[in-house]
Order: sequence, then C-alpha cells, then structure tokens
Amino acid sequence: MRLLVIEDNRSLVANLFEYFEARGHVLDAAPDGITGLHLATTQAYDIIILDWMLPRMEGNEVLRRLREGTAASVPVIMLTARDELPDKIAGFRAGADDYLTKPFALPELEVRLEALLARASGRQRSKVLEVEDLRLDLTTLEASRGGQPLHLYPACRKLLEVLMQASPAAVTRERLEQAVWGEDPPDGDMLRSHVYELRRSVDGPFPVKLVHTLPRVGYRLAALHEDTRHDA
Repeated sequence: MRLLVIEDNRSLVANLFEYFEARGHVLDAAPDGITGLHLATTQAYDIIILDWMLPRMEGNEVLRRLREGTAASVPVIMLTARDELPDKIAGFRAGADDYLTKPFALPELEVRLEALLARASGRQRSKVLEVEDLRLDLTTLEASRGGQPLHLYPACRKLLEVLMQASPAAVTRERLEQAVWGEDPPDGDMLRSHVYELRRSVDGPFPVKLVHTLPRVGYRLAALHEDTRHDA
C-alpha cells in the first residue's frame, strides 16, 4: 500500500513509518492540513490517514475538500482523540470511511487499512459494467462497444445500466420504467421508444445483437442465439 499520513504528532508519525515500512508499505507524511491536501490531490495514494486536529487546516476541512476534488474516491481513516458519538458522526458525515480513536494499537490500524483497501477495490471493480464487448463506466458515464464510444441520452444510459447489471437475466418493463421515471411513469409507451434508441446505439452497427425483447415480460441484454431472439 502507498499511504499518506496527515498528522502533526511527530512521534506517532515515526511509529507509523517504522511499523508499516517494515511490512513493505510506502508512506508519505504531511505535518499540517494544507500540505496534506496538496499531497493528496497531486499524488496517488491507496489510503489516507488523517488526523482531526491539524495546524493550518483542520482534518474535517481537508476531508471535505478531498471529497469535492480529484481524491474523492480515496479511502480515508480519521485519527482523533475525540471519542464522543457526535464527533464520530461528524467525521463520517464529512466523508471518512473509518474512524479510529487515539491511543490505538498499530495492528488494529493495519487491519482497518486492509479492510478499507479491500472495500475500495471492490467499489472500483463495480464501477465498470461489462457484457461481451459492451462497457459502461459508472464513474464517467461513458459507454462503448468494441472500443467505439456510444452516445446515449440519460434515459437510455439508465436503461443500459439496469440491463447490464441484470444480464443475462430479463428485466421487466415495470422495473425499467421505475428506474427511469420512478413511481410516476409518463403516459404512452415511452419505454419502447427509449429501448428503440438504446438498441440503435448499442446494436446498430454490430453483427452480434445484445438488446432483446421478451414478449409479455420485458427486455434483456445478452448475446443470444438467433433462434432465441425476438423483435422489439
């Protein structure tokens, strides 16, 4: 792991470096909030260890700015002597992924960091949906097929997301309508129109068709044999 420690207690920082470097991890340190924010937004880290009370900029403000900027998805564990419930709630609301009260045992911090990294890796994997050569990045909202970008309206993109998450299972018309319009779908068969546009973008120039209509059921997204396909 590559860790950024934003902490003004030099003794604690030295202990963290000694413990984690001995286990093969790489660490950088910042003694104040402004320096820490600069490093966090200009360098790549797996996890940030952030003290609550810092000179120049307090930890909750550093965290707020991180969550609004380029480091929004980096896991952050807050270290603090504040152990009251309102303080913990404030930390989590500011965007902390975990909260550890001082003093703490270094093995406990290590286990918490490993758990954070595992969860972050899971979130990262789940942010990209793939079915055959079709790809949808849920972070950038970019869709492509066979490496070619697809230009989708927001409603079509939402339909695609739901169909890809369920693939190869079918999704009912009711579930798709709810995903796009909530509990108040428009009058008329707007869903059919959106699926038509989605199919034109996703399947139009490609020999293998992925969007399929299941009469009286709904739709599914998968590579099917010719004899199992239905017209829209």
